[in-house]
Amino acid sequence: MPDLREHALAFGVQNLADVDLLTLLLGTGSAGESVALSAAALLDGSGGLPGIARLGPHALARRGIGPAKATRVAAAVEFGRRALLRALAEEREVLDCFERVVNWAQPRLGALEHEEVWLLSLDGKYGLKSARRIAQGGLHGCALLTRDVLSPALRDGASAMVLVHNHPSGDPTPSVEDIAMTKAVHTAAELVGVPLIDHVVVARTGARSLCATDSVSAA
Repeated sequence: MPDLREHALAFGVQNLADVDLLTLLLGTGSAGESVALSAAALLDGSGGLPGIARLGPHALARRGIGPAKATRVAAAVEFGRRALLRALAEEREVLDCFERVVNWAQPRLGALEHEEVWLLSLDGKYGLKSARRIAQGGLHGCALLTRDVLSPALRDGASAMVLVHNHPSGDPTPSVEDIAMTKAVHTAAELVGVPLIDHVVVARTGARSLCATDSVSAA
């Protein structure tokens, strides 16, 4: 542990392995187990770094590291998440293609354990004017009406819009309900002159575009 701390001070932490970073956070081992072994066991038992990022302090504490260490790890994860989101917010986002929408949505929604739907209002050059969470549900989805999408888009003066939502199951394949809702919004958006550019589903295993499918584009 002292050697690891000295290495981090001398060379920085960016090149440390996940288990080494967790070792530094835990500080000490428990029940006759070295801190390095405790860190490795926690990573293995939680599904790696993405798994730890989805766990709160109570769930981490149940994995044998104690409430103080669990809170410290959870706080570090949240600190890193906030730093990433604020860095992303400082850049002017141009969401003119599927890949850029995924890059915006994945770090924000991809690891959530509940479903959220976000409306991204765009200007005439596809720059992001505003991002609003317009629905939140449980593991299996959330209800959303066409007016829930169009009303905030019109209030924000959007020239176009993008919908994004996540699938907590980890599978980004659009559901029948996703397709039906997208078709309804697509049709209504054309009528009010604020076209729906895309509706993107993100999940831990990837992302899918609904507006690229024939069933929606033909609506």
